[in-house]
Amino acid sequence: MKRFWSRLCIGLVLVTAIFLSGCGASSSKTTAESQKPKYVVATEASFAPFEFRDDKTGQITGFDIDLMKALAAIQGFDVEFKDMGFDGIIAAVKTGSVDMAISAISIDEERKKQVNFSLPYYQSGLCVAVRADNQNIKTLKDLEGKKIAAQLGTTGAKFAKTIPGAKVIEFNTANDAFMELINGGVDAFINDYPVTAYFIKQGHPEVKVVKDIHINSEFYGIAVPKNRPELLQKINEGLKKLKENGQYAEIYRRWFGENPPDFLPGEPPAK
Repeated sequence: MKRFWSRLCIGLVLVTAIFLSGCGASSSKTTAESQKPKYVVATEASFAPFEFRDDKTGQITGFDIDLMKALAAIQGFDVEFKDMGFDGIIAAVKTGSVDMAISAISIDEERKKQVNFSLPYYQSGLCVAVRADNQNIKTLKDLEGKKIAAQLGTTGAKFAKTIPGAKVIEFNTANDAFMELINGGVDAFINDYPVTAYFIKQGHPEVKVVKDIHINSEFYGIAVPKNRPELLQKINEGLKKLKENGQYAEIYRRWFGENPPDFLPGEPPAK
């Protein structure tokens, strides 16, 4: 009887040890997962095809969103997107209320004073959109004294304000500006070319781009607080990895139907 109880006790000890060992592995895994950093990323989800809400799911999607998700996966962090007005994004990054921002943000000298930017990941440029039946606006000079729409806080708005005599009307979203143009409330809309081209392609033949007006190209970058150099390094390393393994080109083709320039993402070629 003593041997029976002794063997029973030993068996119970072994079963308990195995059970606790299994629990320990699970606990360790959970702990490791909980240590994965999570970053809040600001965006303005009305700027298709870079960031916008899917009509069916209501989820934020777009080129920028896919790029950030790929960065998170390859660099081992999670992201939470925060949809906010574009004019408040740089301030949010600067003050640290978000960890970074991706929202088709043009890299310019004024913004570089407030935040750091990643390597450029997209080459864009401004364009002038008018109603399809407009035959009067063909050059930049034709915009003088006209009513011009622009999105609040954008380089398009900044450029519009340099046009002599123009009355610049700023809108919270690009879609609002497009609707004002279609309804005849403004004569033109200065906006990023790929966004305007995408809007027209989605079924808006009543809008056209003035092809003879060429405005300097711009580069988009991911905005990071100036006091977070380690985060900037993580983002830049991730962009290089995505270029090397072909994922960046795959995402680019998915949204734009063509291969990206060879230097993207990375420093643009010297002028």
